[in-house]
Amino acid sequence: MPLPLVDLKAQLTEIGDEVRAGWDAVLAKTAFILGPDVAELEKEYATFCGSKYAIGVANGTDAFELAMRAIGLGPGDEAIVPANTFIATALAVARTGAKPVLCDVDPVHQLIDPDKARAVVTSRTKAIVPVHLFGQCAPMEAIDALAEEKGLVVIEDAAQSQGAERNGKRSGALSLVSGTSFYPGKNLGAFGDAGAVTTSDDAIAKKIRALRNYGSEVKYHHPETGFNSRLDTLQAVVLRAKLKRLDKWNAQRRVAAARYESLLAGVPGVVRPSALEGNTHVWHLYVVRVGARDAVLKKLNDAGIGAGIHYPVPVHLQGAFAHLGHKEGDFPVSERAAKEILSLPMFPKITPTQQKEVVDALHAAL
Repeated sequence: MPLPLVDLKAQLTEIGDEVRAGWDAVLAKTAFILGPDVAELEKEYATFCGSKYAIGVANGTDAFELAMRAIGLGPGDEAIVPANTFIATALAVARTGAKPVLCDVDPVHQLIDPDKARAVVTSRTKAIVPVHLFGQCAPMEAIDALAEEKGLVVIEDAAQSQGAERNGKRSGALSLVSGTSFYPGKNLGAFGDAGAVTTSDDAIAKKIRALRNYGSEVKYHHPETGFNSRLDTLQAVVLRAKLKRLDKWNAQRRVAAARYESLLAGVPGVVRPSALEGNTHVWHLYVVRVGARDAVLKKLNDAGIGAGIHYPVPVHLQGAFAHLGHKEGDFPVSERAAKEILSLPMFPKITPTQQKEVVDALHAAL
């Protein structure tokens, strides 16, 4: 049988009955928009992160954009974003009317490089957006120090890090405001698109609640321009069922990562990933680095191994951001990573036998 990159069916067998019962209850109440399950999920996820508030929205990109709008980011402003991230991070900045200013990442963990970020701060810089990539947190102490020195707001991109910790404090509660995605393949994933903003700031939470609902806190009264970006009640049921199990599932991911570390130790030509000191990694992705990556990927896929690439094209080389005027060579660490990184199958219920199959196929491909 082919081995997928992420096996969502395995999760479904564990939560299926609970989700069906929850959906039946939603149907019986016809509580489809901002129903009781949304409010309960928001409380539970805020507690999980260690923040005061969580506000459910339609998807992760909206979560980032609304977080940025809530701190006043807009036309004429700049926000610093790593070049090695999913494009949604930079798109959210652009959608506010601000300019995404890119910086390179560190060569070991591919996380935002604080020194490179410092080099692109200008008089227009208003925010910095560290991305907690592949399941571990960015170096927040250095980012916070830079932000304090330059008067910047820190906004976490926590889409790949539900449950990850930095020196004992969880992703989503490491900055003034944070956005996350509940895309199905995430550690905490819905059965469709969904997202959330977390914050402990009363004013920001109030602003996000209005922005997600047409700029309204009172029905049919719209004092500001908002959006239709409300978390679906049916998705909230799914997320509540998964959230109960997330710590266990993340622990299973750590066991699987340790097993990969052991299995790959004897495979030449593979650079294994590692956790930044102070981080508790949740291994959203297990990303190695290899030479001739595209050829290796094809051999793995031909062998039935669902490996992938996260991400093959850095933000500055995407057509959507050609107007920024960057060229190949501007962010060499991100560009080299894009040519070498390879994501191996990773999910909570992956078995030792499956992982050995992956490593054997990788060894043969190399």
